[in-house]
Amino acid sequence: MYWRLSRATAGVAAAVTLVSTFVPRLSLSEEAAAAVGARPIIAIEGVSVVDVLSGTLLDARTVLIVDGRIAATAAATAVDVPPVAVRIDGRGRYLIPGLVDMHVHLFNNFTHRAPNEWAFPLFVANGVTGVREMQSVPADMPSLTRWRAGVARGDLIAPHVLAAGVSVTGDSVASTRRQVREAHAAGLDFVKIFSGVTELHWGAILEEARALQMPVCGHVPAAVTLLDAARAGQRSNEHLTQVYEACSAMEQQLVRGREARGRTETVKVREGQEREVLESFDQLICDRIATALATSGQVQVPTLVLPHFEARGPRTDFWDDARWAYLRVDEQARWERFRKEQPANDEALAAQRLEVSRRIVMTLHAAGVRILAGTDAPMPLVYPGFALHEELQLLADAGLSAADALRAATIWPAEFLGQSDSSGSVAVGKRADLVLLDENPLSDISNTQRIRAVVLDGRLFRRADLDALLRDARSTQ
Repeated sequence: MYWRLSRATAGVAAAVTLVSTFVPRLSLSEEAAAAVGARPIIAIEGVSVVDVLSGTLLDARTVLIVDGRIAATAAATAVDVPPVAVRIDGRGRYLIPGLVDMHVHLFNNFTHRAPNEWAFPLFVANGVTGVREMQSVPADMPSLTRWRAGVARGDLIAPHVLAAGVSVTGDSVASTRRQVREAHAAGLDFVKIFSGVTELHWGAILEEARALQMPVCGHVPAAVTLLDAARAGQRSNEHLTQVYEACSAMEQQLVRGREARGRTETVKVREGQEREVLESFDQLICDRIATALATSGQVQVPTLVLPHFEARGPRTDFWDDARWAYLRVDEQARWERFRKEQPANDEALAAQRLEVSRRIVMTLHAAGVRILAGTDAPMPLVYPGFALHEELQLLADAGLSAADALRAATIWPAEFLGQSDSSGSVAVGKRADLVLLDENPLSDISNTQRIRAVVLDGRLFRRADLDALLRDARSTQ
């Protein structure tokens, strides 16, 4: 099977589909082409395995992959490599688990556009073998099921959708509860909350979801304090929402000013308070909040790429980035509209936002709060797949060791999702989602970009295959 672009009639946006006919412009290697459908036996020999649990290297290992699972990881003399195996020279190279982006958007329900299937090859080519989808609706479940089945069969080159959440924004307590039940019945994995949800509706979501044993994730609502949300059972917080306020001596005053307002008005009030919030950052208060937050078990997905890009200056040069050609035409149009409709960027405020964000992440991590890597792709400037490497670098810049930055995109997401038995580290019995690197990521986290090969669900993609995925993505947009 090969990627090919199909364009629907009547001006409907292009959508990526799979066909079983040969498409010359995607020139996969023989191993990759043969791996479509069937999974070959693969032996990666002489490789340094990055043990993300200990943060150390296991040198000169042979990793044997059979039927999509890791069958052995040991010294070469201890592994019997079958004659039919595809042998990969891992000498001088480093093997890590497949990377996970814990905050992406694969659907465009708000703008009524086709799903972001165009992003699939970008994720895989960047070693991102798993994602957490953050804004589905129950009607998206057939697409999710189809994608998951396609990856399992091997006729879809895409990351695993490890979890998918539904946004609940009911206009009443009754409708809020009904939306949670509908999401659960459809088979979605968690409930996603946005900042504008009122405290009353937020409480109803938590109660209904708890009864259904369904996790609640997303933004901490603008009228709820960070610790109240964490202690009430909201399992993840995205974009550090309400952490900025919690690290200010003005938290209670700020939150009270948002109460008893409508969804849109609450968010507007919060946005109007941002400068005041950032200027009132207090390190001692933040230290105390971080210590308390660590005991709650709530994880943080800071998406530092967002304030990072906002601090880079006006968004006027999308098309100067070579990656612009990877975006589907309707996505390019969305980015352009965003640039034109956004108010002028306050560069001083953006710089302050980034600096405070870094200090918060450093403080939370030092206190033991679990940090997970996510990007919000494909927000403007946030290129799917590529952005996760930028996020890892930003986490390292904010004080995480290279080992912890790597854990934030591997074993820690697996543990959070309850999937560490099958993913998140290079270990016998786990699914073979792996990335072979030319340089050591423990010495420099930017080395996660030095990708030599990717193994996706037991199927091998060499560097030439990954380059072919990117060429095809560029030529079919």
